[in-house]
Amino acid sequence: MKSLVLAEKPSVARDIARVLGCRKNISGAIEGDRYVVTWALGHLVTLANPEGYDKKYKEWNLNVLPMIPKKWELVVIGQTSKQYHYVKAQLFRKDISEIIIATDAGREGELVARWILDKSGCRKPIKRLWISSVTDKAIREGFSHLKDGRNYNPLYHAALGRAKADWLVGINATRALTCKYNAQLSCGRVQTPTLAIIAAREEQIRSFKPADYYGLTCLAGGIKWTWRHKKSGSTRSFQKDFITSLRQDLQGKSLTVTDVQKSAKKTYAPGLYDLTELQRDANQKFGYSAKETLNIMQRLYENHKVLTYPRTDSRYIGTDVVPTIKERLKACNQGPYKAYIPALLRSEIRPNRSFVDDKKVSDHHAIIPTEEAAIFSNMTNEERKIYDLVVRRFLSVLYPPFEYEQTSLKADLGSELFAAEGQTVLSKGWKTVYEDADATEKESKALPALKKGSVLAPDQITLTSGKTTPPPRFTEATLLSAMENPLQYMESRDSRERKALTETGGLGTVATRADIIEKLFHSFLIEKKGQEILLTSKGKQLLSLVPEDLKKPELTARWEMELSDIAKGKSQEEPFIRDIESYTQELIQEIRTAEGQFRHDNLTNTKCPRCGKRMLAVNGKNSRLLVCQDRECGYRETIARLSNARCPNCHKKMELLKKGGQETFVCSCGYKEKLDAFKKRREKEGAGVSKKDVRRYLNNQKEESVGNTFAQALSGIKLDK
Repeated sequence: MKSLVLAEKPSVARDIARVLGCRKNISGAIEGDRYVVTWALGHLVTLANPEGYDKKYKEWNLNVLPMIPKKWELVVIGQTSKQYHYVKAQLFRKDISEIIIATDAGREGELVARWILDKSGCRKPIKRLWISSVTDKAIREGFSHLKDGRNYNPLYHAALGRAKADWLVGINATRALTCKYNAQLSCGRVQTPTLAIIAAREEQIRSFKPADYYGLTCLAGGIKWTWRHKKSGSTRSFQKDFITSLRQDLQGKSLTVTDVQKSAKKTYAPGLYDLTELQRDANQKFGYSAKETLNIMQRLYENHKVLTYPRTDSRYIGTDVVPTIKERLKACNQGPYKAYIPALLRSEIRPNRSFVDDKKVSDHHAIIPTEEAAIFSNMTNEERKIYDLVVRRFLSVLYPPFEYEQTSLKADLGSELFAAEGQTVLSKGWKTVYEDADATEKESKALPALKKGSVLAPDQITLTSGKTTPPPRFTEATLLSAMENPLQYMESRDSRERKALTETGGLGTVATRADIIEKLFHSFLIEKKGQEILLTSKGKQLLSLVPEDLKKPELTARWEMELSDIAKGKSQEEPFIRDIESYTQELIQEIRTAEGQFRHDNLTNTKCPRCGKRMLAVNGKNSRLLVCQDRECGYRETIARLSNARCPNCHKKMELLKKGGQETFVCSCGYKEKLDAFKKRREKEGAGVSKKDVRRYLNNQKEESVGNTFAQALSGIKLDK
């Protein structure tokens, strides 16, 4: 008899098959002497759409809501149905005695496999492979320690409860709003509070009133001294007359040093990466979206096998990983990292609680390098950058702390307090690992030696001024932070709810936040200006129409408290779903009886070529589009995309504008160039462009490419060999 291994993706299945010695390719699977390895393509099965329960739900009608299935149905996803039938055929082979679930080790991974088993009706014994990386070593060790599949039944029911609850609330509320206001309005218990957070920040900015503030500085003994208020310690005052008068009073007076404090300080490396922290850094350093970073990480995990499982919310590793650290270091000991790793290999690894803590590792430990050596030539530029972030962070926690001596000086100038601070680097420690480590020493600001009682003659006292600034608009990096920790946006003071939201990772999960942000862009509820995220008129209007409860993070807090209990076996799925059904009925009734209006303020005079209705002008994430206002029509066309082509004048990225059959590059500085002219100019410049440059140029195009015409134009560039 054989065991059937069910992986989540083909690439992982191939790796498992190779390690298990399976070499025979059959339809949708790979077979060996003891194992048959098959795979899903993400979800092969999902909850049925409303029309799958009753034909009356095919038409969007407010009067038939809410839709609450009496018996939940699973359906095979059409696009991947072929693979589902291949998997089902393997499940029911007579020589298959057990199923080994090898999907991603987490709530959603469990759901992927269990839905396939439930839909097919397979009732064979289940075992579970639970690993954090897909290296050969991890796979071998995982198969030598397979778990009883029944141990993960509570996790499956938590995942199933989450899926049903999101279906009930999301689909019903979206249909109700869309029907009530005759506009494409979508909402959900994660995306709507996220939208409300962006709106709250917009309101803070809109209502902010800047205020002028003032201060004093002077130069004495080669040191820049700053005035401080004796009671509050503040270096600024909002009273210009007071500061101006003070400046006059202090002119010509001596400065007497009253206190000299020197203290040894140290700072430790930032913690290891979880997915959200990595997405934040990638957005801030490289401008990558959360979704882009996740996709890059997934390739580094699945294809290159050089990083561990990406969808983790832990920034710690367990004690079981510590013995593997040197092997991981050896795998990284190449390229730029050879300057830092040999010293670590020669010394004893001394783990500490700053990055090793079994209690802070849930399903998966932090993102770290695997024992597989990276082949840089096989990586894209983006993959190389993300790999570099993870490796340097991993190395930094193994290095000693950054140490410096801080000098704090206080002095009296007349009756006023002036202060100065400086520091001298004693040991770079973990900062050595980063490329700007040398800059750390240059930025070291050592103060001249002074003693208490020293009297100095200050140069002219300078009045400084500035304006208070509003909080910045969200970028994807800062929005991820707000989603991860939305406590400041909660109205509830309930300590259990606040604790639940903190412990479960806030709004969404590390695996879903990127998709939530993308959905808000795709629904035209938010848009980008540079790196900043702005609320659209549609987003503002939606928030005015959505029931209050759906806009609050508290809803997710309450759900996650119950889902966490289900996953731990402390509670059951059925009572949770009954509560959600009651909540859905209340929600729909509130929408049905609400007073409000939705107005399209972005209507154009362009008629939809499919239905003839006027189209809406909307901004996509990297493009401008015309979208039919009729939800059932669904026609849309792109009129302009942001390309990677640079303006020859100001070097900013140009937009590729499409009008009729003509495509033209347009820059914000006013430069315009037709595609044909661009092609000719690039051909002339081709002598100075390498094949590698052009390949990188093409690879860097976003998923929303500028179309075949542009790609063909670039492919025609002649290069010197």
